[in-house]
Amino acid sequence: MTEARPFFKGMTYGWGARRGAYRQTYAAESLQRLAETGSEWIALSFWTYQEDIHATTIPFDYGYTMTDRDIACSVQQARALGLKVCLKPVVNSRDGQWRAYIGFPDGAAGARQWEAWFASYTDFICHYAELAEELGCEMLCIGCEMVRTEKHEERWRELIARVRAIYTGPITYNANHGKEEGVAWFDAVDYIGTSAYYPVADGPQASLETMLARWAVQVPRLAALSRRFGKPIIFMEIGCRSARGCAAMPWDFEHTELPRDAEEQAKFYRSALQTFWEEPWFAGFFWWDWSVRLYPLEAAGEDRGFDIYGKPAGEVLRAYYRGIPGDSALA
Repeated sequence: MTEARPFFKGMTYGWGARRGAYRQTYAAESLQRLAETGSEWIALSFWTYQEDIHATTIPFDYGYTMTDRDIACSVQQARALGLKVCLKPVVNSRDGQWRAYIGFPDGAAGARQWEAWFASYTDFICHYAELAEELGCEMLCIGCEMVRTEKHEERWRELIARVRAIYTGPITYNANHGKEEGVAWFDAVDYIGTSAYYPVADGPQASLETMLARWAVQVPRLAALSRRFGKPIIFMEIGCRSARGCAAMPWDFEHTELPRDAEEQAKFYRSALQTFWEEPWFAGFFWWDWSVRLYPLEAAGEDRGFDIYGKPAGEVLRAYYRGIPGDSALA
């Protein structure tokens, strides 16, 4: 009998924490609260820096980046709670520009820079492939939203071959929403990943019906992408802050002046879960995100971030992930 492919009931965990944080008591407590949502997976996500988007080397940042000891501790804590782990190392640019802009000009000089960068990035990913294998991580994500690099198909295929010689589990790559069709080498990974920050509203206080209609536009496009490569699709990132108007720009983390709106966040969650939950080509969610250090439960009413702890969106997610029949959050 063929084993059914997994459906990823996941959350992203670990982002924004600096070295040492995973080994703190508050981190263990946060993971416990995450497990109570009914999540079965975490994407353990952390970064190191390259100096700017035109740098060709990726050094280990001893002042910020999680150590292998930190990662091992978090994996062990997750496993003790029954959570599976997708290890998700990311490269960010220290100059503050989005990693999608990492790249080099056309011409001979640019070609040499691309060669040097891919050599450094391959070393970076292979280090974590080796660690994922040693720790028994159940999946590995080999890149996130690196749009300008994606046209270099043969270099990515070479990187994937190197990774598969080290790591025996499934691998994914996290494209950016609207850019998935530009990744010609998705056949080389096991799951097509994307950051599903599709705007599902035109402004604040959109109805659930509006959000469902906007998601429905994406369904045939993503289904066609899955058919093209014969691979299931995972939303490696998806989420929305509990702030008014964020369903129109789910990726936003900068507009801190927006008023709190927990119901808009909850509708965003409900609309995405309702739309994709039973699509046969769809393999699940890693919601963005769950903080390593949570706010106190009594402060949930003031928080305007992506976290869902103590918020209505948390109840929506719990109802789906725990499969509670008749739960009012599914209504």
